[in-house]
Amino acid sequence: MELATKHGVILEKTERPFEELGVLNPAVYQDGNNVHLFYRAAKRGNFSTIGYCRLEGPLTLAERNTEPIFSPEYIYEIHGVEDPRITKIGDLFYMTYVTYDGLNACAALATSKNLKTFKKKGIISPRFIVNEFTNLIRNHLQNPGIAKILSFNVARHYPLTETLKENLYVWDKNVVLFPKKINGKFVALHRLFPSIQIFTFEKKKDLTVDFWKEYLKNLPDHIVMEPKYDHETSHIGPGAPPIETADGWLLIYHSAEKREKGLVYHASAVLLDLENPQKVLARLPKPIISPVEYYERHGYVNYVVFPTGTAIFDDRLYIYYGAADDKIAVASLNLIDLLTELKKNTHENDLK
Repeated sequence: MELATKHGVILEKTERPFEELGVLNPAVYQDGNNVHLFYRAAKRGNFSTIGYCRLEGPLTLAERNTEPIFSPEYIYEIHGVEDPRITKIGDLFYMTYVTYDGLNACAALATSKNLKTFKKKGIISPRFIVNEFTNLIRNHLQNPGIAKILSFNVARHYPLTETLKENLYVWDKNVVLFPKKINGKFVALHRLFPSIQIFTFEKKKDLTVDFWKEYLKNLPDHIVMEPKYDHETSHIGPGAPPIETADGWLLIYHSAEKREKGLVYHASAVLLDLENPQKVLARLPKPIISPVEYYERHGYVNYVVFPTGTAIFDDRLYIYYGAADDKIAVASLNLIDLLTELKKNTHENDLK
């Protein structure tokens, strides 16, 4: 298979205060020849809002707002709204994003009818302090993947005062929605470190404390995939919303590799079953985009390719990603070739 063609940086930070630290990790919605980008915009102190720009075709900047389109309003997002993903289901646009209060990162949902104004629906991820979480997963601590979730979150405790520890939730990030309901339910992927899990719901109000308690008690049953290859020795997480193809749901996800000087983030690809997306049909053993260009290796965080959105033009899949955590870049692949390569790497789901 051809290597991804890198088209370089398409969006950089400006002198505008809301985006003077960096622009990164865009949600992408394609409408014909228009590609709408809702990107994380960081200001000094690393406080994030979401900015907006529009491309004509996959690469040409045609419009860019001078103010954020989406900003923190609530105490749980006081330090930022981050890393959005966007999906259209029916007539409504659904944007998932990360809320950050300076201590806790949670996943939240907003909806829009027109991509101009968004209605916040609140946090949709589980919110449990580490002690509660430990109690819920206690039957699964012999499972190395589950134990890693705990050790990652306990490690975050180390420098904190007792008061802060009592307010520290287990992190849950990278929620992406499938672009259609399956068996009448919304389907979402998320990431409790270090794996990718799945959950389904009929209405947002169904995601209660009791829902998540039951879910976490059976957490191994909800894991879609775990880190497996040499380029994902730290963790993996959902990237762009899945793309429906005749061969299955194509998911572009991020893989983080542990190296001596820190983490290296890559973009990777997996194919999930159309009817049962918890089932992995095929997974590439090597990344499709790695941080080798200067703009991917040097920035606010070095060595980062963080894919969050896609568009399709002709037979090419364009992948939009945060490069070194302070700029937005694009790479493309032939979609048929990518699917063909994936189908050469079919295997049974690791866990089923």
